[in-house]
Amino acid sequence: EGLVDAFDLDGQVIVETVDDDTIEAKVDGEDLGLLIGPKGLTLQAVQELARAVLQKDGPGGPRLRVDVGGYRERRREALSRFTHTVAEQVLASGTATSLEPMVAADRRVVHDTVNEIDGVHTISEGEEPRRRVVVRPLPVA
Repeated sequence: EGLVDAFDLDGQVIVETVDDDTIEAKVDGEDLGLLIGPKGLTLQAVQELARAVLQKDGPGGPRLRVDVGGYRERRREALSRFTHTVAEQVLASGTATSLEPMVAADRRVVHDTVNEIDGVHTISEGEEPRRRVVVRPLPVA
């Protein structure tokens, strides 16, 4: 709520318990792009700051997920569609494709999506913050 006010935005913060280990803070409202930032980088930074505050007394508390304006679900759907397109290209060409560096949550979406597609698999390469996913065709037996 403090961030929404500091950015002089009109939004409501709703905190929900997702499961025993996770809570989610959702910010809903209009014109919240400033809190999302390019490619969700501001949202990622907000989440990391909120996690640091939540865990200042040490690890062991609940995990925190922050979402702004439904961005995370839209991003997940867009990444899934993009991953299907890349997997089709890899299957057609037989050549691996390296994706741009992504945050861990986005890499997880790519890995999970590819796991549902026959004939391709993924690996992650590189070190943070340049870690990326490579989509590869499965070797022919």
